[in-house]
Amino acid sequence: MMISGWGRYPRQDCVVHSPRSEADLRGLVERGPAIARGNGRGYGDCAQQPANTVSMLKLNRMLAFDADTGLLVVEAGVLLAEVIDAFLPRGWFPPVTPGTKFVTLGGMVAADVHGKNHHRDGSFGRFVAWLDLLDGTGEVRRCSAQSDPELFAATIGGMGLTGVILRVAFHLQRVESGWIRQTTLPAPDLDTAMRLFEDHADVPYSVAWIDCLAGGRSLGRSAIMLGEHAVAADLPEALRMAPFRTPRRKLRNVPFDAPAGLLNGLTVRAFNAVYYRRQVMKRGLQLVDWDSYFYPLDALGQWNRIYGGRGLLQFQCALPLASARAGLAELLAAISASGQGSFLAVLKRLGGLPGGTFSFPLDGYTLALDFPVSAKVLALMERLDAIVLAHGGRFYLAKDSRMSAATLRASDRRVPQFLALRQAEGAAAFASSQSERLEL
Repeated sequence: MMISGWGRYPRQDCVVHSPRSEADLRGLVERGPAIARGNGRGYGDCAQQPANTVSMLKLNRMLAFDADTGLLVVEAGVLLAEVIDAFLPRGWFPPVTPGTKFVTLGGMVAADVHGKNHHRDGSFGRFVAWLDLLDGTGEVRRCSAQSDPELFAATIGGMGLTGVILRVAFHLQRVESGWIRQTTLPAPDLDTAMRLFEDHADVPYSVAWIDCLAGGRSLGRSAIMLGEHAVAADLPEALRMAPFRTPRRKLRNVPFDAPAGLLNGLTVRAFNAVYYRRQVMKRGLQLVDWDSYFYPLDALGQWNRIYGGRGLLQFQCALPLASARAGLAELLAAISASGQGSFLAVLKRLGGLPGGTFSFPLDGYTLALDFPVSAKVLALMERLDAIVLAHGGRFYLAKDSRMSAATLRASDRRVPQFLALRQAEGAAAFASSQSERLEL
């Protein structure tokens, strides 16, 4: 069947298996190179293997929960949305979440996802107590920081290349409501945006929408959204009686692929100008529901179709703190000059807490942008790659669909260490189209 990541590029004809048991899964791994696939929310080809793509969606039971510690044990195919539905009404919320709730827990470990709180709390792997991994010999190994620590660290952020994650035990955090105290702070330029991030480093959540086509004195103008979980005392009296009852957003689907050329420099520039003015008007404190704050795009089903039938490319890099200002300015200037704008451009502050052996985040800033697939955009991304390399940055494999092996090695000194561990663990049984392209 023809499958792709969320970016719908590249599309690939793959044999997809849907095992219902551990025994079925073991038989698939024994056939040769395989890769586990969750809900397909990685953007590129990280969960595709032409001969042996293994869907984990039918291995999706919640197995145990400790109400004293918040430790939840789930099979890898459980969706984050299912966890929230089951546990938020009981006063528990994920400790780290990416920008969509429609991801599997196995995928969250494999990508070591980060969220709006990385600057304070690190990435998801820091909250994983243990995981069960099916290795290339068919053995199931329980890995943790104490037991099989090297394999545990390599699996967190290892993109499924160390084995198939079967079960994950991780800690939820206690919350008093389903509401978020959101403060919107407009920033007229990049320097102001970065200063606001640093000035509010003590706030649990922070993220910025950034106008990637603004130039001159407005280069990097942004709207920073700070957030913290509202406690009962923060809620108006009408909400205190049912603090976890929040509005259900009506899901709207994009019914067809947008016409080619709809997203161009003119339309994106106009959208960005209007959106920035709206954020200026919304400045200050608001009470918003958890779904709107963490997952704004989940309200629009198949929003990837907005980019047209050819699909979309996401570019996401992390720049170290010392060179982040110069690197971001150069990236934004190159994008603005190209006219290949993105209206989904996100800037976040990352922290210095360690993740897995091959995890993406580093102490600095991350910039993520979506572009419709075109020859001009592919050429622009080559230029952006070079800027990131010049400033000592790295790239997020969960968002990659076109990077070269040479670029990966130039950006990440950890590649040899990761390859050596894969070889030592006999992990050749696991390979994706992305890993083959990147020679991992």
